[in-house]
Amino acid sequence: MIPPVVIAIGGNALIRLGERGTLAEQAAHVDDCMGRIAKLAAKGWPLVITHGNGPAVGNILIQMECARDTVPPMPLYIADADSEGAIGFLLQQSLYNHLLGHIRGHVHWNQPRLPSGSISDACVLSVVTQVVVDRDDPAFGSPTKPVGPFYTEAEAAILGMERGWTIAGDAGRGWRRVVPSPRPIRVVEAAAIKRLAEGGDIVIAAGGGGVPVVEAADGRLSGVDAVIDKDMASAVLALQLGAKMLVILTSVDCVYLDYGTERQRRVPRMDACEARAYLDAGQFAPGSMGPKVEAAALFIEGGGEYALITSPEALDDALSGKAGTRIADQVRGQ
Repeated sequence: MIPPVVIAIGGNALIRLGERGTLAEQAAHVDDCMGRIAKLAAKGWPLVITHGNGPAVGNILIQMECARDTVPPMPLYIADADSEGAIGFLLQQSLYNHLLGHIRGHVHWNQPRLPSGSISDACVLSVVTQVVVDRDDPAFGSPTKPVGPFYTEAEAAILGMERGWTIAGDAGRGWRRVVPSPRPIRVVEAAAIKRLAEGGDIVIAAGGGGVPVVEAADGRLSGVDAVIDKDMASAVLALQLGAKMLVILTSVDCVYLDYGTERQRRVPRMDACEARAYLDAGQFAPGSMGPKVEAAALFIEGGGEYALITSPEALDDALSGKAGTRIADQVRGQ
């Protein structure tokens, strides 16, 4: 059985810098990205797709704040689940429509494991995914992930006292609620996702890093207020699926050293040890490229063959070795 390829789509697939985040804007970006991924499906790639939820979950929290006197606000983990379903739907419908275009164009899915070998045998579906985290993770004692709207310092102080929120300044732009971002341990629904992908379906899962849950001694699960890093969750899921390749799509075509400076330079290849060394040296921003490189290293160290970091626009070239950054175990020996 061919193992699935996991493709992690960053938040740039939905909302770009300077945009309001309207449905039309989001749909246009999703459609462009899914059009590129549909080409891989048409070539016979078994796929599992993951995605970020930063813009959507923030909007949900703002909506809750605006309507809190009319509709009781929900916990953050419910907002995580809401955003996973909403974004999953946009990706699911767009990919379905692109695949339908391939069917009408008589482009067939070259997957011998399917009885008829046709792309029409595939179903695209979204799975609301629970991701287990450690209830004793240090992140719960030190929230760092900004969510929701900006407040003045006075407003933030009142909200912190009234609602028990942790409030922090955000790059001089104002004050925001910050939440924990614990490390993912395992994806609860991984076995079902694997069965679906191996059966020929395209699965969208672990959206926004999944819904964070903790596990009791008797195995029962309960949601916790946190936001899991999408790239780290994608690496964990890819390892559980036995995937050989993890593709991380972001806003730049590859990984750069000294990014944004006169010394900026591309890194077409690196191994896991080099990736860790660059991370330790502070080469990659914690809220930007850092988690992507760390997730790639985690995937390789866990047994994956290689990870690829690139942009949706450069995906085809990256897969053929002409763009992107490839991270593997022993790049030097290849």
